[in-house]
Amino acid sequence: MKHLLTLALLLILSHLHAQFSLRLILTSPKTNSPDSIYVAGSFNNWNPSDIAYRLTPIDNNKKTILLKNIARGHYQFKLTRGSWDRVETTTKGEAVPNREITLNSDTTLMITIDAWKDQFAGTPKTHTASAQVRVIDTAFFMPQLNRHRRIWVYLPKSYQDHKDKYYPVLYMQDGQNLFDEQTAPFGEWGVDECLDTLQQLTGRECIIVGIDHGGDKRTTEYNPYDNAQYGKGEGDKYAAFLVTTLKPFIDNKFRTLRSPQNTYIAGSSLGALIALYAVMKYPGTFGAAGIFSPAFWIAPQLNDQLNHTVWETPHRFYFYAGEKESAHMVSDMDTISGIIRTQSQTEISRSTDPVGQHSEKYWRQHFNDFYTWLMKKPAQ
Repeated sequence: MKHLLTLALLLILSHLHAQFSLRLILTSPKTNSPDSIYVAGSFNNWNPSDIAYRLTPIDNNKKTILLKNIARGHYQFKLTRGSWDRVETTTKGEAVPNREITLNSDTTLMITIDAWKDQFAGTPKTHTASAQVRVIDTAFFMPQLNRHRRIWVYLPKSYQDHKDKYYPVLYMQDGQNLFDEQTAPFGEWGVDECLDTLQQLTGRECIIVGIDHGGDKRTTEYNPYDNAQYGKGEGDKYAAFLVTTLKPFIDNKFRTLRSPQNTYIAGSSLGALIALYAVMKYPGTFGAAGIFSPAFWIAPQLNDQLNHTVWETPHRFYFYAGEKESAHMVSDMDTISGIIRTQSQTEISRSTDPVGQHSEKYWRQHFNDFYTWLMKKPAQ
């Protein structure tokens, strides 16, 4: 009987940890462009030009890729021609939902494409940023990385009328996706519209600073650790830019409350990874963080570093993940938040969405809850 139970247990464990293959066959590329076509999804951090995920030709009308050793679970993906400016769309140029697949066995999917985003480049999207949003620099210099970046700022409606009032500041990554539909490839977070309403209802106001991501540099800028596939991590330099270059500029230009209790940081996916790392690296600068759908899978070194981190002052963390993002999104988030939770000086809020996918649509839906949580304590 003991041997039968052991065998049954081994069979169960083997089933749980099984790995499968996923073959994609693209039967209608809908383009005469010589560009390569790639898969970008939850299994490769949504990298739109990952050479390991490039389709190969079968004939003039078909392309294919075989993805091997994928763990059982739910995945999302889209097809691109090497960038998010050339991602698949509807026949009207509208964003399409993420494609979804739940792997329980070796699977083959036949795929057709309706159109590509760059085919509609002559019909730009409408600007939607509210009057409270402006670009303070289109090419702000980042000396730590020797690059330039667009910087956005949202100022509360009371900012111009109350010259003696000072405000908390929230620094957010992926600035082009926060305020303006025209600059957001897959839709904006709607941070400005949310705050216009929430701040009027609650009286709790905050300055938001948005930093554009670096395009093809995003994966390395937002990762503090080296990665064999994606390259040398630049997250240390990026975090140093936020703390030693950008924050002093913002503090000198605007009326800000400068203490860590009034300085926050947030981001999604890789932006969430660097947001958490920035708090860990500079606990005397950031007092709270919004961690949306964190890409912890790309940075296994984070676990060990967090285990050796002592939070000597109170810090607050808001964690969010959608249950339909990837097989390990929620469990990876819970592992990291569990490590942080062992520190008595931390406060953690955990939120999940049973239908949540890896997209701005869902981060927008949960930003209201994050901001309400973030501002529930009086400013100090």
